[in-house]
Amino acid sequence: MAYAQVRDVPRTTEVPARAPQPPPASDPGTPARAVPPTFRDVLQHPYCRRLLASSVVGRLSLGMVPVALILAAREDGHSLATASVLAALYGIAPALGLPLLGRLADLRGLPLPCHLGAALVATALGTLALAGTSNLLLAAVCVALAGAGCPPLEGGLRSLWHTVLPDDPHVRTAYTLDSTTQQIVYVMGPALAIAMATWFSPAAALATAAAATLTGALVFATARPARSWRAVPCHRERFGVLRAPSMRPLLFSLVFLGATVGALDVAGIAVAEQQTAPWVAGALPAMFSVGGLLGGVLFARFQPATAPRPRHLMLLGGGFAAAWLPLLAPLPAPAVLTLAMIPGALFVALLTVASLTVTSLAPPGTSTEAVGWISSAIRLGLAGGTALAGPLGGSFAVPLMAAALCALLLTTRTVPASTPAEV
Repeated sequence: MAYAQVRDVPRTTEVPARAPQPPPASDPGTPARAVPPTFRDVLQHPYCRRLLASSVVGRLSLGMVPVALILAAREDGHSLATASVLAALYGIAPALGLPLLGRLADLRGLPLPCHLGAALVATALGTLALAGTSNLLLAAVCVALAGAGCPPLEGGLRSLWHTVLPDDPHVRTAYTLDSTTQQIVYVMGPALAIAMATWFSPAAALATAAAATLTGALVFATARPARSWRAVPCHRERFGVLRAPSMRPLLFSLVFLGATVGALDVAGIAVAEQQTAPWVAGALPAMFSVGGLLGGVLFARFQPATAPRPRHLMLLGGGFAAAWLPLLAPLPAPAVLTLAMIPGALFVALLTVASLTVTSLAPPGTSTEAVGWISSAIRLGLAGGTALAGPLGGSFAVPLMAAALCALLLTTRTVPASTPAEV
């Protein structure tokens, strides 16, 4: 991340002015202390529960489909390698589709890309559920369309926070809440896919993922704030969101941030084999996500009272990299699971601050596309981390190296020396 000044997140829709409120009474000589809003404070505002819940439901397929694809392909007689390629294709496809659908949302509003994406996903996954994966070419096309068509629910939600919440402190807490609830997608998604495949069939798991995307996107896009939101009109240049010099190293850092999570899944399998404890393979990423849930709650309580500064990214990036060091030691499975919660907790805080920074650096009227680029960077990192960790035996050195590179990029100076930024 650059030493660029990070402003408060710009609004994309005008908010009606409210009558000024008198400051609360305080003892003379006692400095006022801003208390960050809590998750409950955010959810008490109109439409916030509906928008957040529908966004999570609509994104459940991101956690369900890779597992369901592998199970479906194995049931149809394909090798594990072939099944993994299909899952990897699904993982990479949203990296191409989300920025495009995000730009469409910024240009035409949220309902069109949400409805279009949901219909594409439901059709592709429905075809897979009915036809199976026996025809690999048809399966690959359906998988690519299902991934590329993922509705821009994450970007849309983060654009809408500014319209349904009263001020920037509430918006920053909402970003933390959103990053925290993303952990639910990657804990509940695979669990739900396995349950549906076990009780019924892998095809039922794919159909459930299609239904979740369709339901979540429709409930989200038909909410009044989503129907009325429009991005600020702007002159779009050739590189759009990527125009800001500070944006590119920040997005590259998010690729490495995603790689740590992709490598963690392989590390869990390696630990399970080394200690002959198969349950560790699923428990390790689950504990990482549990740490993320706890870390999100703590970060919302103790987050800075102002917009994040570059030093916050640097500190979080350094702490995230250091948190992987203890996992290099030969440890029993319970210790590995416990220690994995530490980088999990810092992951949510780092992702929250990075997301706020990306949004602040994006030109006005491009907030949804900007979040699409965040998702693309993370998902490319997930795929790359998984691909690299396999040949290296699932060593925790892979997520450590990825986290270190992420931290290094967050310290990159990309603004002229004559315009030093405040830290």
